Amino acid sequence: MAAIKIGPHLKELRILLCQTSKSSQGVRDFIKAQYVPLKRQNPQLPVLIRECSSIEPFLYARYERGVEQCIALQNLKSEEILKRVQELAASTPQ
Repeated sequence: MAAIKIGPHLKELRILLCQTSKSSQGVRDFIKAQYVPLKRQNPQLPVLIRECSSIEPFLYARYERGVEQCIALQNLKSEEILKRVQELAASTPQ
């Protein structure tokens, strides 16, 4: 699956995951498969990856004016995570 072009309203993506837990496996797979294409399509977009032991994986999207949305990524597959990123990129919270 190809990465998507993200518009200027999305200011930052932040991915939190555990380096070893089973619930973060799909997030680790997503990073391996989709990080480089995502950054190639969106070189100015900060994509922060934060690893910490024993935490559940989450995806945070920060928009204009500091508005944030958070999505839980527990036990999702890489393709499902890409779909969540696409949903966040398409939404424009108020």
